[in-house]
Amino acid sequence: MITKHEKNFSVGKYLVSPLIRRTDAGAYVAAVSIRSGRGSGTHDRVFRFVPSFPTRESAARHAVEQGVTWIQSHGHA
Repeated sequence: MITKHEKNFSVGKYLVSPLIRRTDAGAYVAAVSIRSGRGSGTHDRVFRFVPSFPTRESAARHAVEQGVTWIQSHGHA
């Protein structure tokens, strides 16, 4: 299974990277990486999501929404 890296984007001090993978059953699953810091101070959170999606686009949209929501809910936007 190959993970497709969608276009990265910044939200404040964070770099958000949606990650999409096609399952053996043909559905798509989403994850998102939220990175902050530089060099040895870099911190990367990776969240994988349970639902599967019928299209790559819908999985990517879910990953983006969840990443932005996490940043906003933690007061970091």
